[in-house]
Amino acid sequence: MTNRYVNRFIRPQFKSLGKGPVFFKPWYIKLFGSNISVGNFPTFISAPDDYIQITSWDTGDWNGKVDIGNYVLISPGVRIMAAESVSIGDSCMFGHGACITDADWHGIYDRTKVVGDPRPVVLEENVWIGEDAMICKGVKIGANSIIGARSVVTKDIPKNTIYAGNPAVFIRDLDKNEFITREDFFQDPAKLAKDFDLLDRYTLGQNSFLGWIKSMIFRDKSH
Repeated sequence: MTNRYVNRFIRPQFKSLGKGPVFFKPWYIKLFGSNISVGNFPTFISAPDDYIQITSWDTGDWNGKVDIGNYVLISPGVRIMAAESVSIGDSCMFGHGACITDADWHGIYDRTKVVGDPRPVVLEENVWIGEDAMICKGVKIGANSIIGARSVVTKDIPKNTIYAGNPAVFIRDLDKNEFITREDFFQDPAKLAKDFDLLDRYTLGQNSFLGWIKSMIFRDKSH
C-alpha cells in the first residue's frame, strides 16, 4: 500500500518501522528512547490536544523496549511506556487515551528509585483496549479479549473474554469463531482506500487555499 503520510514523518527514534505505515498528524507523536519497534501496516491517529506518547526507558542500567506488531491501531492520547518490556501483538487496537505501562516509575518506599520494580506487559493478538483504560505492570492479556473503557487492569486476562471496571472484572466470554481482525481489513485494498479517503476528508476538512498560503508565510517552526 502506498503511504501518503510517511514522507512527511521523520522517524527519529524508531528502532524499526515496517512497511505500509499510516500516520495522521504525525507531528503530534512523541517518541522517547531508541528501543521502539513497529511492524507492518500500523495506523497512528494523533491530535494537537492528545499526543501519542511511546517511551522505552533504555538508559543507564535499564534496557526497556516496546515491540508493536502488525496492523495495530493507535488512537489519539495513547501512552505506551516500558522500563523492561511491553509487547503488543498483531491487530491490536487502542482507544482514545489508553495507557499501557510496565512500571510504577517510582519506588513505593524509595521515591528516588527511577522506575520502581518493572514487570513485562504482554498483549496477545487482536486485543482491543477501550478508551482511557489503564493496563498496569506484569499483566498479560489473552488473544481477542476486550478491555472496557476506563478500566484498570492489574491481573492477567484470559483470551476471548470481556473485562471491565476498576479493578477490571469478568463480564462475559466471546465466541472465538466470530472475529474479523484488522489484518482482514488490510486484505481488501478497495475498502481500505475508501476508508482512508474518508479519514483524509475529515482530517483536511478545515483546510483552504488561503490557509495554505498563510501556513507557508507564517510557518510553525515547532513542527
